[in-house]
Amino acid sequence: MSDRRILFVHAHPDDETLTTGGTIARYAAEGAAVTVLTCTLGEEGEVIGEKWAGLVAARADQLGGFRILELTRALHALGAGAPRFLGGAGRWRDSGMAGTPSAANPRAFVNADPDEAIGAIVAVIRELRPHVVVTYDQVGGYGHPDHVQVHRFTTAAVEASGTSAFPSAGQPWDVAKLYWTVTEASALDAGLAAIGEIPVGWRRPEAGELPSVPDSTVTAVVDASSVMDAKRDALRAHATQVTVAPSGTEFALSNDVAQPILAVEHFVLVRGGTGPIGPDGREHGLFGGVS
Repeated sequence: MSDRRILFVHAHPDDETLTTGGTIARYAAEGAAVTVLTCTLGEEGEVIGEKWAGLVAARADQLGGFRILELTRALHALGAGAPRFLGGAGRWRDSGMAGTPSAANPRAFVNADPDEAIGAIVAVIRELRPHVVVTYDQVGGYGHPDHVQVHRFTTAAVEASGTSAFPSAGQPWDVAKLYWTVTEASALDAGLAAIGEIPVGWRRPEAGELPSVPDSTVTAVVDASSVMDAKRDALRAHATQVTVAPSGTEFALSNDVAQPILAVEHFVLVRGGTGPIGPDGREHGLFGGVS
């Protein structure tokens, strides 16, 4: 189909590239209208290295603004246009990891009023009229409270968007397909096995340390091998959060755990009809069956 539109809803700057960067870049390169909606500025993130260490929440508390710049650069690399922030930049704050004091901040996303946040997502959906929406699974990929909240709010917004709910948010729009972004266990294992020498100071993950789902859970894949340079450039744009190894085949976050940069990204269809199925029993793309 022509005039394809897809919306990715993420929690913090860098999540869009870490989980769906290849898919964003591929669909942007194919001419689809691609939008990334980010729900916080990632103010509570750690920082790699000393150059920008003073920006963290416990010091200058300027990391969120800096990460707007990083996200802007990353989306430019992916071809996805300017970033959008739920409720406007700074409306909701990064809640931090589970159990941290930052969750007590009244502006923390975990404390967001559901009607306000869901209504804000509904307004974006009705404005952009995406055929496909992508967000996290019910555990938020790895359990971050903001990711779980994004899952809850986005799921509710997709359901509400096509109804008469939130009448001030625009005309109803029925989203054809909703996907969760996940990582297939066997693909992660193969990627880890292919990692050669890693930079000094990095380490390999312990068994089960990195999140993944059973292969049988995955219903759709997107081959991003043609846009891997864009994905790597986008990862490098998030320099306070991500380091790409000189090999260009793996990266690490601030914990210095080596992770593969996968050329295939994995999804679970949770709303809408299944498109054409390949020999592996999966959709090979996210727009199949959308008219």
